[in-house]
Amino acid sequence: MTRRIRLVLAASVASVLATLGVVVVLLHDGASAAESSCARTQAASVARASIVTGHGPRTLVIGDSWAAGFGLWNIGRSFPSYLPGRVHVAAFSGSGFSEGATHCRHESYADRAPEALRGGASLVVVEGGLNDTDQPPADVVSGFHRLMSVLHGHRVVVIGPTAAPKRGDSVYPVDALLARLCAAARVPYMSTLGIELPYQGDRLHPTADGAGIFGEAVAHWIQTQA
Repeated sequence: MTRRIRLVLAASVASVLATLGVVVVLLHDGASAAESSCARTQAASVARASIVTGHGPRTLVIGDSWAAGFGLWNIGRSFPSYLPGRVHVAAFSGSGFSEGATHCRHESYADRAPEALRGGASLVVVEGGLNDTDQPPADVVSGFHRLMSVLHGHRVVVIGPTAAPKRGDSVYPVDALLARLCAAARVPYMSTLGIELPYQGDRLHPTADGAGIFGEAVAHWIQTQA
């Protein structure tokens, strides 16, 4: 083998190794970024859980960023604060009924419900669906059944996704699916597609006024289910 060929081969090998190194670094950086994102979301979840509003029997809200108060100056005024009872919130932004709604592990509604129920609840309000719009329907069904199994024996109501502009028409199949699942499980279901709300700049989350409108609408509907 000539010296020139050896140099070319060495350069090629070095190039391949360098490329692999870049890929490994990118994968590591991506994983680190995802972990950091999940840690921040978890911290926000804990912060919202520490805020208890209202008086009376314990109401537990299991939900997503709408319950967590994402983007609101005062997260304690997210929509659950308008609900009846002494309201506790178990919310994780990006989560949903399906396991894959969020890239953060073990944060689906069914995953979080056992811990959230430790304090008991006279009413469990499950809110969501906006993060399930890109998930396989079978995963939503599976997640719903898992959740209902955990909540068995409790009074449960389900609040469906709004027609958030960013989600477009993708919310309608999820709303219809949740309505069918709740009917089969004999769980009251509130479709919120007809509620007009002001949204933040991301066209996905309600403004403070929107959270109030949504919360009051849900509270009124819950009272009709008593």
